[in-house]
Amino acid sequence: MFSLKELYKIGNGPSSSHTMGPKKAALYFLNKYKDCTSYQVYLYGSLALTGKGHLTDYIILQTLPNAKIIFDYKTECLHPNTLKIVGYKDNKIIGEETFYSIGGGNIRIEGIKEEKQKEIYNENTFYQIKEYLKENNINLVEYVNKHESIDSYLEHVLKVMQASLKAGLSKSGVLPGRLKVKRKAKDIYFAKSLTKLDYDKDIRKIMAYAYAVSEENASGAEVVTSPTCGACGVLPAVIMYLKEKYGTTKKEEIDGLKVAGIIGNIVSYTASISGAYAGCQAEVGTATSMAASYAAYILKGDILTIERAAEIALEHNLGLTCDPVEGYVQIPCIERNAMGAVRAIDSAILALYINAKEAKISFDTVVSTMLETGVSLPRSLKETSEGGLAKKYKEEENE
Repeated sequence: MFSLKELYKIGNGPSSSHTMGPKKAALYFLNKYKDCTSYQVYLYGSLALTGKGHLTDYIILQTLPNAKIIFDYKTECLHPNTLKIVGYKDNKIIGEETFYSIGGGNIRIEGIKEEKQKEIYNENTFYQIKEYLKENNINLVEYVNKHESIDSYLEHVLKVMQASLKAGLSKSGVLPGRLKVKRKAKDIYFAKSLTKLDYDKDIRKIMAYAYAVSEENASGAEVVTSPTCGACGVLPAVIMYLKEKYGTTKKEEIDGLKVAGIIGNIVSYTASISGAYAGCQAEVGTATSMAASYAAYILKGDILTIERAAEIALEHNLGLTCDPVEGYVQIPCIERNAMGAVRAIDSAILALYINAKEAKISFDTVVSTMLETGVSLPRSLKETSEGGLAKKYKEEENE
């Protein structure tokens, strides 16, 4: 598996595959073909169908101001997130490249043999990691420390997470786009309890934190992929909640990010974290799993409890579709982050109370099941806005 830096990326929302990836492609093209005076950028698949809502055209024009953006809804490509950039000088083509935005802000370039990325970790399943820990008598945090020095980077990750959460809690108004979705994080956080349930305040805090980060993401602000922009609110919400509840130290938070990062890395390496490839189960499902493992670690769970928490969280997101209304990372994405954060805490608590040694389903089994389920989902339910809630909303709006 690769460095945790490849999982925790810092960049602008609202989508790692629809903004960070295309921006990376545009920068690559700009640096390779320096003499271009104008560009045509063709967006295909999910990049075409949800590109406007995901600000794909906006982010490309920030990098290539003289570009003409062409949304091609019909051409079928090898990857659901495909874009082609054609560069011109004096009306003559001087460069042409096709890119695949494969999730998490990463891209592949058609026709160019991908440079083999350096793998930091030899193990790529949780079972293999558990065996390694047993053989070397170390824990998950020590496992990460043994393979890479990443504390200073993760400290920066924490600062960005906290900054986006704080910013989101301070803002009112509506989110960008024609849906005119009202910001809700501040209202949820400062609301008076409407129920007599003991956990009302705690639940509201967790949800408000997830809303805050997700609303910042929907606005195109700087966030951390954890593992993606669309699911970036889950883990920061859990980190902040546990910090306030237990007074976690910065070291504990950094170590918790390492534990959560290994969970996310396994999914990214052996399955997918792309909503366009495997549905929202790959995004919010993975984020919930990462946050559950973080919570289990902070709550002093052992390696089996951490695995069980991650497994429970992902298992109960299986089949979750990616059907953003109007292509915006707003409905149902922001709510899903809030529910994912709550479910992460629930998963960790459940894992603590049941005997993890008696688990019949391993984390690796759920990951492979998630991938198989994602591949089986129809295209209309994988970030195209052609099915699910997006379709029903459009039908009702046109009635």
